[in-house]
Amino acid sequence: MADKKDIDEVTGTDTTGHEWDGIKELNNPLPRWWLWTFYGTVVWGLAYTIAYPAWPLINSATQGVLGYSTRAEVAERIAEVDARNAEVSERLAAADLSTLAPDDPAHRFGVAGGASVFLANCSQCHGQGAAGVQAAGYPNLLDDAWLWGGTLEDIEYTVRHGIRNDTDPDARWSEMPVFGDILSDEEIAQTVEYVLAMSGQEHDAAMAEQGMVWFEEQCTACHGENGEGIRELGAPTLNDAIWLYGGDRETLTETITYSRFGVMPAWGPRLDEHEIKAVTLYLHQLGGGE
Repeated sequence: MADKKDIDEVTGTDTTGHEWDGIKELNNPLPRWWLWTFYGTVVWGLAYTIAYPAWPLINSATQGVLGYSTRAEVAERIAEVDARNAEVSERLAAADLSTLAPDDPAHRFGVAGGASVFLANCSQCHGQGAAGVQAAGYPNLLDDAWLWGGTLEDIEYTVRHGIRNDTDPDARWSEMPVFGDILSDEEIAQTVEYVLAMSGQEHDAAMAEQGMVWFEEQCTACHGENGEGIRELGAPTLNDAIWLYGGDRETLTETITYSRFGVMPAWGPRLDEHEIKAVTLYLHQLGGGE
């Protein structure tokens, strides 16, 4: 067997027999410290899988002999915090928000907690800073242009029941007709010019004059004679510079032709009572609450 060894001429060390482009691999033994470290990691790994949750099963994982769980630890800590805040949470849940003083601990607790509720549940649509996303029709919650009202009572109702969803019978509801089925392209274009004029933008005066006829005939019932909007119907104001989807000619044409139908889920079944009131307080104090 010794005669079959391939000895490297330069180092005098036998090789593994592997060769790449004339380069041979020497058969040097691994350092003892490296081997013992490797064996130690193997032992540690086996011990860890026995002591802690490790191997995935069909519906769960092995629990380990120590029964430790990071999920359980987090749940325990959350329960501890909830227990410490139980009294003030109950006060907030039972409070009349319209009479809750800003210096009341329940109010301060609500605003702070409401910020967390908003970030976890609402920021995906309204943005992290509540400025909304106009292109998608998610309203800005920092100004006074509230479609359904910005009082504490109005905000709480909207959060609790949502808008145009099919899960809550008390959801706020309104529906804009698809005027592409009612008006001709020319009539829609004239109406667009009138809305542009109403909102103080550049427009075709002659087309706007004719568009006023179609607006009075088709739109005033919801948006008001002067485009001031009607909150009870969720119909937005059209005579200012605040737009839900955009107020340029192209966007207005699309809105009138195909309509809009934004939906907000009802958070009543998903959030606790104190969380609903907390996020209401948070939204109201952002700057746009009335």
